Amino acid sequence: MRLLILGAGYSGKSIARICGPSFDEVFGTTRSAAKFAEVERAGAKPLVFDGATISPELIDAFAGATHLVQSISPGEYGDAFLKRFGDLKALAPNLQWIGYLSTIGVYGDRQGGWVDEDADLEPVSERSRERVIAEKEWLDAGEKIGVPVAILRLSGIYGPGRNQFLNLENGTARRLIKEGQVFNRIRVEDIGRFVQFLISLNYGGIYNVTDEEPAPAQDVVEYAARLMHVPVPPDVAFETAELSPMARSFYGESKRVSNAKATALGFEFLYPDYRDSLTKMWNENAWRSF
Repeated sequence: MRLLILGAGYSGKSIARICGPSFDEVFGTTRSAAKFAEVERAGAKPLVFDGATISPELIDAFAGATHLVQSISPGEYGDAFLKRFGDLKALAPNLQWIGYLSTIGVYGDRQGGWVDEDADLEPVSERSRERVIAEKEWLDAGEKIGVPVAILRLSGIYGPGRNQFLNLENGTARRLIKEGQVFNRIRVEDIGRFVQFLISLNYGGIYNVTDEEPAPAQDVVEYAARLMHVPVPPDVAFETAELSPMARSFYGESKRVSNAKATALGFEFLYPDYRDSLTKMWNENAWRSF
């Protein structure tokens, strides 16, 4: 059993950390050898992959891989990896399961309404439109070689090393107020746990991997500040806030995303809402890093 993670970033390292004990070997790619130590700490053997060329070491990892997770963002015309190296049968003849990390952004803006996996895809941003194309490409690639493909549509990812406690500490936390705006979130550990769960069942399919309580972003900031016993940042009207184009685009979409399909399979989220999650993270002093 060998797991290859394309793109061992924040989510990829969590997958390596949690799934590692179930595998004989875990490999994780990064664009730079400077990140090797981080990948190794997560329990994976690091390999360089710049998206353009495959090293002999990565070819060997593909040849032995039984399970593959693709975490690298797509490009303008879909998944850049499949476009360049699409012959999975030749590249990875031992594959048994594929996981693709996507985003709930594929649903677009629902003005606060609920969506599940059966909802029409109405992406707004270019990056979400690219995800729609890439999802289909991976599903088609899996069908072609007879391997189940799981599409994980992730909500806003946070956890140790990436959270509002750190933002409050470094002075970047803001309570942006936009009426009716809500977001879903997901603890990074639950991403790794859900990948492990699907692998254990050898399940493909499309799943929303998200918490159960969509909420305004300012509520999360306030809750974290009260746990830290620091002043709650003042309210800032969204309309007058200075934001990057990407940050502003996130606020252009509001929806409530259901995880009922995942829980119906028997999966239990360790962190089903931000309050319980942040409380545990603070009490366990686990907010700075893993």
